[in-house]
Amino acid sequence: MSIDRSVTPYIVFAEDSLLTALNKINANKARTIFLVDEHGRLVGSLTDGDVRRWLTSGHADLDVPALQVANRTPRSVTEGTVIDELDWLFRDGVTLVPILDERGRVTGVAHPGNESFTVGSHRVGEGQPVYVIAEIGNNHQGEYARAIELVDLAVDAGADCVKFQLRDMDALYRGASGRITAGEDLGAQYTLDLLTRFSLPAATMVKVFDHCRERGIDLMCTPWDLPSLDVLLEYGIDAVKIASADLTNHELLRAAAREGLPLIVSTGMSTEAEIRESVALIRRYSAAYALLQCQSSYPAPFKDVNLRYMRRLAEIGDCPVGYSGHERGYHVPMAAVALGASIIEKHFTTDRNLEGNDHKVSLLPDEFAAMVRQLRDVEAALGSDDPRTVAPGEFMNRANLAKSLVAARDITAGERIEEGDVDVKSPGRGLQPNARPRLVGRLAVRDVAAGDFFYEGDISDSPARPRAYSFRRPWGVPVRYHDFRSILDAGAQPDFLEFHYSYKDLDMDVEEVFADFAQTPLPMGYTCHLPDLFSGDFILDLASRDDAVWERSIRELQRTIDVTRSLRPYFTQAEDPVFIATLGGFTDNGFVSPDEVPAMYDRIIEGLKRVDHSGVRLAPQTLPPFPWLLGGQKYHNLFMSPEALADFVERSGLGITYDISHSMLSANHEHRPLREYTEILAPLATHLHIVDGKGVDGEGVQVEEGDVDWPELAEQLDRLAPGVSFIPEIWMGHVNNGEGFWVGLDRLERYL
Repeated sequence: MSIDRSVTPYIVFAEDSLLTALNKINANKARTIFLVDEHGRLVGSLTDGDVRRWLTSGHADLDVPALQVANRTPRSVTEGTVIDELDWLFRDGVTLVPILDERGRVTGVAHPGNESFTVGSHRVGEGQPVYVIAEIGNNHQGEYARAIELVDLAVDAGADCVKFQLRDMDALYRGASGRITAGEDLGAQYTLDLLTRFSLPAATMVKVFDHCRERGIDLMCTPWDLPSLDVLLEYGIDAVKIASADLTNHELLRAAAREGLPLIVSTGMSTEAEIRESVALIRRYSAAYALLQCQSSYPAPFKDVNLRYMRRLAEIGDCPVGYSGHERGYHVPMAAVALGASIIEKHFTTDRNLEGNDHKVSLLPDEFAAMVRQLRDVEAALGSDDPRTVAPGEFMNRANLAKSLVAARDITAGERIEEGDVDVKSPGRGLQPNARPRLVGRLAVRDVAAGDFFYEGDISDSPARPRAYSFRRPWGVPVRYHDFRSILDAGAQPDFLEFHYSYKDLDMDVEEVFADFAQTPLPMGYTCHLPDLFSGDFILDLASRDDAVWERSIRELQRTIDVTRSLRPYFTQAEDPVFIATLGGFTDNGFVSPDEVPAMYDRIIEGLKRVDHSGVRLAPQTLPPFPWLLGGQKYHNLFMSPEALADFVERSGLGITYDISHSMLSANHEHRPLREYTEILAPLATHLHIVDGKGVDGEGVQVEEGDVDWPELAEQLDRLAPGVSFIPEIWMGHVNNGEGFWVGLDRLERYL
C-alpha cells in the first residue's frame, strides 16, 4: 500500500459537470475521483461504474453537476490512520481511499499497491513512460550560473526531472565543515575537498530550485543529512532521492518516509539483506517508493552492472524499479528499459574533463538528448504481450505483398464453389489463403468474374450491403475510376462520389472513363483526392526547401486540379467540387523543431500562389503525426495543430478537410482531447472524412472501433459544421463492393 500526496489527478469540484469528472476519471486511469467543495472538503466519490449506471438508466445529460451522480458517503480515513486499518478498507473492489485532515480536506490518496505514483507532473511506474532523470548533482562545480545552465540544457535534452544534492557539511562530517581531515584516508580527503569547494549552500540551491519551477521540469534532490532534508521538505520538493550511501541510514530513511513524499532509492554498495531491511522500514510509513539498481563505481565496469537484478528488486520491493547508471555511454539504459526499468538516471555535464568523479561518467547534453530519443524508441518498441494483431503499416504491405483467394473461372450467383474454382494469387486484397476451407462448398452469393477476389462477404451469412441511408448532411463514398460503377451497381445512392486518384489515373482519358455519362450525367456530385504517390516514388511536398521537389509539387498539384475540373460535364452538381489534398510537411527521421514550422507553412502558401485552383474548392486535409507512406512510417509536422491550422486558413483563404481519424491520432499524440480540435477545426471545414482512429498511428479504423467519442463528436459537428459533406474513409472499405463503407454508414447513421 502507498499514499500519493499529489491529489490533483483525483479531485474535481462538486459543481463541475459530469463530463468534466468523466474526463478526469479517464485521465488518471484509476477509474475513481473524489468530489470536494470550494474549501477542499470531501463531499463524494465517483467511479466509471457510477457514470455507466447513470447513462444506462436513461440519462443522457453530461452537463449535470457531478455530485448528482456521485456516491455521497465514500470511505475515507483521517491522517495518522495505521496501515492495518487502511488495508482493511481496500475491499469490495475499492481501489482508492482519500485521506482527510482534521477539517475534512483531502490531503492524500491511498492506493492498495505501489505499482505507480506521481512525481511532479509525471506518473511513474507500471504502464507509464520511462521517467528520465538528469543527475546534475554537484556538476555545477559550486557555481550558481553553471547550475542554471545545466537545468536549461537538461530541459532542452528532454529530461523529465533534474536532480541535485544538498549537504550541510557541519551536520554531515565529523569536524567543522569537513575541514578537519587529519587521519582520514586519501579517498575521504579527496571527497571532502571536492564537496567543500563544489557544494552549493541551501539558500543558493533554493534559487536553483525556483528556476526549475520556472522551466517546468520536475525537481528532485538527495539530502545527505537531516538538516538538508528539512530544507527540501520546507521548499516542497517533488521527490526525495536516497543515495546508495544512505540506504542503511535508517534515521534519514525514516524521516523522509514519514513525510509522504515519493522516495527514489538507489541500492548500490548494499547487500540484499540491507535492501530488504530498508524496504520494510519504508513500507511501515506507506511512502510511495521505487528501487534503482545501481553499481557505485565511477566508471562502473560493464561486467558488474548486473541489470537482471532489477527483476529481483521488483520482487523484494513490490514496487517500480529502475536503473541509476555510472557506466560509460548510454547503451546500457536501453537494455535496462527493455528489462523493465521504469526510471533511468544518468549524470549530466557540459564537460567530462572538469574536476570530480561524476563528470567522468556523465553524458554531455547532445548525448543525453540522443539517449532520451532512443529510450523512447525502445519504450515504444516494447509494446505489450497482448495477442498479436496486424499493425497499420503491415496492413498496407499485406494488401500489396500477400496472397488472396481469386476465382479461377467465371462463377454465377447460386453456383456451388468447388476446389478447382479457387486460385491463390497476389496481391492480398481479398480473403487470405487460409480461408479456403470456409469458401469451398458454399453457394456463391454474387457473380464473380475469373480473376476477381473473394471477400469476407463471400463466406458470411449476412454481408453488409448498401441501403437508403438518412443523414443530416450530404454523404458520399470513396471510389476509383475502375470501381465506381460496381459501387453504384451494388445499390448505393450517395449524394456524391469521391474519386481517390492514383497517379496512373491522371494519364487516363477522362472522356473514355465517363463515356457512358457523356449524354446523361450522373445525378449526383463529386469530390476528388490528390494521389498519395506519384511516379518515381514522388510524394508531393509544397513545404520542401528543395526547389526541385517544390517545383514538381506545384506541377503535380496543378495537373490533378486540371483533371478534376475536366470531370464537371459528367455530374449534375452546380457548385465547384471539393478537392482534397495533402500538401506536405513530412520528414523521414523525426519531427522538426517547433520554430521551423511557421516557415514551412509560409513555403506552402508561397507555392499555392502559383497554382490556379479556380473551379475547385481546395481543402487541405488534417494530418496524423505518423503517416503511412509507401508502407512505412514517416513524420508529419503540419496540418495537425488546430491553432496553427486556424492561422493557415486565415492566411491562405482556404477551407480544410477535417479528417477525424487523422486528428484523433494527432490529439492522442499531443495528449489532448479530440473535442479541443473539433471546436477549432469544424468551423473551418469545407468537407469531412469521418472514420475512427486508434492510438497515434491507427488510422482508417472502422467506426466505433477506435478512440473517437462519437456522441460528443456528433454534437459538435451538428453545432459547428452543419450541412458539411462527408465520406466514411474506412481503410480497405472498398473491398467486396464497398462492404466496409456500408458497415461504417450503418453505424454513422445513429450520429449524423
